[in-house]
Amino acid sequence: MLDPSQEILPLMQRPSIWNALASVPHTLGFVDVGPWRTRVLQAGDGEPMILMHGTAGHLETYAYNVGPFSSRCRVIAYDFPGGGYTTHASQPLELPTYVDHLHGLLDKLKIERAHLQGESLGGWVALKYAARHPQRVASLILNTPGGTMARPEVMEKIRVLSQQAADDPSDERVRARLEWLMADKSSVTDELLGIRRDIYRRPGFAQSMRHILCLQDAQIRQRNLVTDAELAAIKAPTIVVWTSDDPSGPAAAGMEMARKVAGARFELIKEAGHWPQWEQVERYNALVLDFLDKLPKTSRSRGQAQ
Repeated sequence: MLDPSQEILPLMQRPSIWNALASVPHTLGFVDVGPWRTRVLQAGDGEPMILMHGTAGHLETYAYNVGPFSSRCRVIAYDFPGGGYTTHASQPLELPTYVDHLHGLLDKLKIERAHLQGESLGGWVALKYAARHPQRVASLILNTPGGTMARPEVMEKIRVLSQQAADDPSDERVRARLEWLMADKSSVTDELLGIRRDIYRRPGFAQSMRHILCLQDAQIRQRNLVTDAELAAIKAPTIVVWTSDDPSGPAAAGMEMARKVAGARFELIKEAGHWPQWEQVERYNALVLDFLDKLPKTSRSRGQAQ
């Protein structure tokens, strides 16, 4: 059982991102997956777990989770096509591109089956992948996942804040984009701001952002949404994590998703926005590890491909 009285360390008292990783054996490098030179962080041994960030994000999204998860799994966090330090996008990025890229990355790393953990767009990719390649998925950990909603006001907010930050990667613009994600604006540390600002300042990133944001176009988004049939087709053990202050939509959306996936578990994390893995680190980490520990043995990953 999770301890609801577990002490939560204020974000301002936590170590820096890279100091948090300093005692965790890990590698950080690039893997070529088709046309994408993909930035990949790996840590730990055991059952593979893939960590996938949200729209126009980067692998540092999970910086405070890698250590705890790597004590249990072989953790792989990576930058999506078009985002982070992976190759810029030269054309609109729809879900099939992300799914194919994930499939190629698993093959490249010789991973036969993995736990897929995705936040926002990352959860959307995980859902699509699980419906298309069920034999490659050990479990799904869906963190404020996208893919089932098309709320015009949210799509417009993401589009405007993201493109403004890419076109003018000033501290003010980038901070506004990050603060939208959080329940507590002080969760946007100077370090996080600097990491994202430097990514957005890369030559050519503003154009890549336009291609990333195609999913905020109503027509394009509609043809990429996760269908009820896809949710019903998912066989892997699944947990859907939502928050009390998610700007993308109400907790009811997460509950409805969990209801449509056979046997799925739903959990609500309070005092967090779109990044519970960042704002409520200890609670989120404990929740994920508890979920993994309770998986039936038949759902455990077989790890490396033969």
